[in-house]
Amino acid sequence: MNERRLFERTTTSVRVEMSNPSFGTIVGFAKDVSDGGAQVQIENQPCPPIGTEVMVMFRKSIGPINHEPVRMKVMHQFRNTIGLMFVR
Repeated sequence: MNERRLFERTTTSVRVEMSNPSFGTIVGFAKDVSDGGAQVQIENQPCPPIGTEVMVMFRKSIGPINHEPVRMKVMHQFRNTIGLMFVR
């Protein structure tokens, strides 16, 4: 299988807060992050549908990584894991 990713992934475990007016806020944890997006695992909440745009805050235990939410789009999902792409 050919690798189609444009950006190298970095393994991480960072809290991710995704918000959208249609469902409020969903919390998950990024399993990896790249310049193109993130793979996020969600527990005990439904995953947002593919194509949904969400505003995302990445947080460490001591505070936010980004001070302003970033716009991302749900590109795929499998069970309780979704792939988010940065919207530029």
